[in-house]
Amino acid sequence: MDLDETPKRAEHPRSLARRLSAEKARAALAAIKGEADWQGSYILAADTVVCVGRRILPKPELVSEASSALHLLSGRSHRVYTGICLVTPDRTLRQKVVDTKVRFKRLSGLDIESYLASGQWRGKAGGYGIQGIAGSFVVKLVGSYTNVVGLPLYETVNLLVGEGYEVHNSWMES
Repeated sequence: MDLDETPKRAEHPRSLARRLSAEKARAALAAIKGEADWQGSYILAADTVVCVGRRILPKPELVSEASSALHLLSGRSHRVYTGICLVTPDRTLRQKVVDTKVRFKRLSGLDIESYLASGQWRGKAGGYGIQGIAGSFVVKLVGSYTNVVGLPLYETVNLLVGEGYEVHNSWMES
């Protein structure tokens, strides 16, 4: 699924995360061919956006873009928004956006150079993955750690349970 993740003009980061998660869910729903394939199914889609103020940091494709993001995040607080979109068996969309505030230490040139060399920035919102080396850059986190990883588990489980999905029973059967 190829989705244009470009923010709309003056789009707030929270709104972008919400919109992209819904677009991903709708695209997955559209890919289902027949009613028999859908019956009783759920679709869960998510998108994570990192921003400094209202400045949205893209998922860097080049090392130079990742370097710019890390320099911007160095010694500053930023926000991580993840939009979650659940399509229920009756095709209703349920959404939630989770907000986490993260503060990075002041990064040295060696910190940035080493992180870039690790390649862990690839495909990551804001150019970093908290579950790897970049976790050592975090001075303070207010909110959900799993949100910064990319899927806020507490909120996702509650969204599923609220729609009648037996989360814990499913876990016990595997």
